Order: sequence, then structure tokens, then C-alpha cells
Amino acid sequence: MGHLLNSANLKALTYGLMNVISASGIVFANKAVFQTYGFHFTYALTWIHTVFTLVGMRVFAAVGMFPVKPIAQSRLVPLAAAYVAYIVLCNLSLKVNTVGFYQVMKIAVAPTVIGLELVMFRRVPPLRIVASVMVVCVGIGVATVTDAQMVSNLIGIAVGVGATIMTALYQIWAGSKQRELKASSMQLLHAYTPQATLLLGILVPLCEPMGWTAVPSQPMEVAPGADSVAPSPPQRPPGTLLAYHYTPAAVSAIVISAVLGLLVSLSTFLVIGATSSLTYNVVGHLKTVIILTGGCLFFGDSMPAKKFLGVCIAMAGIVWYTQQKLSTAGGAGTRAPGGAASGDPTTEPIRTPLLPITSSPQISVKSAYTATVARSRIGAAPGGSGGGMHNGHHSYRT
Repeated sequence: MGHLLNSANLKALTYGLMNVISASGIVFANKAVFQTYGFHFTYALTWIHTVFTLVGMRVFAAVGMFPVKPIAQSRLVPLAAAYVAYIVLCNLSLKVNTVGFYQVMKIAVAPTVIGLELVMFRRVPPLRIVASVMVVCVGIGVATVTDAQMVSNLIGIAVGVGATIMTALYQIWAGSKQRELKASSMQLLHAYTPQATLLLGILVPLCEPMGWTAVPSQPMEVAPGADSVAPSPPQRPPGTLLAYHYTPAAVSAIVISAVLGLLVSLSTFLVIGATSSLTYNVVGHLKTVIILTGGCLFFGDSMPAKKFLGVCIAMAGIVWYTQQKLSTAGGAGTRAPGGAASGDPTTEPIRTPLLPITSSPQISVKSAYTATVARSRIGAAPGGSGGGMHNGHHSYRT
């Protein structure tokens, strides 16, 4: 038993636990910000998250977690815009949909990536992967069509589908950019976060009801003979960002969600570097179960038998899909770049067990970075796959 509790295993377990807590927690935290505290400003919340990520990436680089790679900013503008679009749509999907439907649509990213790669690059996957994706689609169909609460929410369906498509496009694009620029996911995120922060800073006053102008309060009627009452000061229009009542609890929830978003990026990077992408995918399936369960327990999501059956079918399909992607990559000896930015850590060769069980060198942040960069460089070789699935990112942010 003692050989299982060495430093390497304890660090790997710690990173895995951090990833489960942060990736699951950010979904619940964001939902609480929207639903419990009534902060309905999607662009503003996304901007706050991105500011925290910007500061965090600067700190991680300063302490030597990864070397900064100089990249021309002009080459990052489209990627920063795609990042903003997918994060905003994911947060909007979580705002207008149930936690369960949001997570089911996250599962749908895998078949969407396959479909987009077929349309965009004429890339035809192996028959076994197509079969697994079909199982996922059947499960998603059963889970959503039988959900009366969801079927009646046409706006929610449209936003959820849009978020899924944009997430898949971002994953494909980010993976190709990593290979093109020969940069790790952390280096790429560090490079384009300033542009994303600036873009969101412009979008917030354009897309959110700000309430710049205070509205004079209505004069109070005074009974005859009574003393006059001083008029109350002008009030900002209700339902605007500046009129929101920023209680300590609401501010704490917003800050917690932003910190969790940063921890998702960090823990994803560390988990893949310290163990394997197989471990990351198993952790991802665990997060899906936790998020679906938490939606029912904390936010009143319904889980009738038919919906539960559909979720189980989709989960079985995604597990099969993951196994096929891993085995395919193992046979080819290549993997695509993965990490928090691309959300594609699923095609690494199966060369390590679920968690290391033999004595191994100490795993440090730098060694985790070295392992991740090495895998990214392998993915740049001919034959590397650019597609993948992501079970709850950075979801990031959500």
C-alpha cells in the first residue's frame, strides 16, 4: 500500500481532485450567480472571468510555470474573437437552460467536432468512431426530446445548439493554431487573453443594459397639513448593471466563479502533464455525473426515467468514443495538442496506467509543462488528429 502513496501519486490525485472540484464547481457557481443572486449580465460575468484569467496567466508565467512564447498579436485576433464567442454562448446557455440540458449539450460537442471536421476538411473518421458518435446522438436525442421542460424552451435550445457549435469550432481552431504556432495551450491562452479582455470590455457597455443615466424618483404625495418630504435622490433604472445591488454574498459568488474558472485551466494543464489524457477523460466523465446530479439536487432539474435513460445512453456512447479515440491515437503513435485552451486532451497514446503505481521521479510544475509541450510537439507531426471532445472545460468557464 505504501508504494501507492508516493509523492507522484499524491500529486496526481491532488491535481485530479482540483480539476473535478473546479470544473464542476464553476457550473454550480455560475448558475447560482445567474439564478440565486439575479446577476443576469452574461457579458459582464464573462469579462470578469477573463480578467481573472489574464492576471492568473501573468502570475503563472512569472513563477516559471511555463515560458512565454512571443506571438504576433495580429495572428491571434480571430482566435481571441472565437474564444469570446464560445465563452459568452456557454455562459448564456447556462443562464437560460437547466444545468442538465447545458451538460447534455456539452456532451454533444464530440459528435459536433466530428461533423464539422467532415464538412470543413473532408476528414472521415473510422467506422467505430462513427458508431460511437451515433450512440451519443441517440442518447442526446432521447434525453432532450423527452424533456418537456426543455422542448418548450425554444430560445434555450437555439442558444444551447449555438454554444455547442461554437465550442466545437473553437476547439478545432485552437488545436490547429497550437500546431501552427508550435505553442502549448498555456502559452496560447497567455498570448490571446489580453485581446479577449479588451474585446469583452468593449462588448459589455454595448450589449448590457448599463443604466448610465439616473432616473428622477417619483414625487411622494403628501397629505394636506403634513410636513413636506424631501425628494429621494435619482435612481438608476432597475435591471441594469449599475443598478444591481452588489451584496457581499453576490460579490463573493461572482469572485468564486472567476477563481474557479482560472483553476479549471490550471488543473487541466497539470492533470494531463502529471498523468495521462486517459485519466483526464475518466475525470471528465466523473464531472459530467457530478454536474447532472448537482443540477437535480441544487437547482431543481427534473430527471424522469426517459431523460435518465437518454443521459445513460449518451454517457455510454461518449465513454466508447473516448476509448476509440485513445486506441486510434495509440496505434498511430500521435496525439493532438491538448489542454485548457483547445479542450482536446483525448487522443494521447495509452502508454501509462490510469494513475502511476510504480516509483517515478518527482512531478513538478515544470515537469508537467515539459510533458505537455512534448505531447503537443508530437501532435504537430503528420498524422496527428485535431479533433477531440471536452467534458466540461473551461468550460471553462462553464
